[in-house]
Amino acid sequence: MRVQVLRIGHRLVRDDRVTTHAALVSRAFGAEKIYMTGIDQSVKETVDAVGKRWGGRFELEIIDDWKKVARAWKKDGGKIAHLTMYGVNVNDAISKIRKEKDLLVIIGAEKVPREAYDLADYNVAVGNQPHSEIAALAVFLDRLSGGRQLEKAFEGGRLRVVPSERGKRVEER
Repeated sequence: MRVQVLRIGHRLVRDDRVTTHAALVSRAFGAEKIYMTGIDQSVKETVDAVGKRWGGRFELEIIDDWKKVARAWKKDGGKIAHLTMYGVNVNDAISKIRKEKDLLVIIGAEKVPREAYDLADYNVAVGNQPHSEIAALAVFLDRLSGGRQLEKAFEGGRLRVVPSERGKRVEER
């Protein structure tokens, strides 16, 4: 399954670290790309640098119009899952979503416009309480992969974590 993420908005009152974390979670949990609006170029540079150090293929694309990306995705036959606390519980929706070939996951940094709900094929809730879009994305992508993403080896890169019960072990390749 091809999975990409579309993040709508960027709150200037938040620091860029939250935005960077949305991209890093997307990368680590199996998405191949994230589209972001209203971000500083430094966020892209940070995410690109992580990929060079740790490996894997991931792209961050800065866009102006999220609706254009979502409409093009649907026009090409892809499906959209919008993560919202108002949707169907992830446990009830995930088996059907896993059958899709191409999936665009929409998360919001701010109040998501009504059009995102309407464009979505699936409005999915990771709990029905307010919480972070980053937490929702991590749980959703983990459920989507059935936990297999946590075992994925990232190709390339110059660093690799060596799992250990105590301490930090990082190898240079």
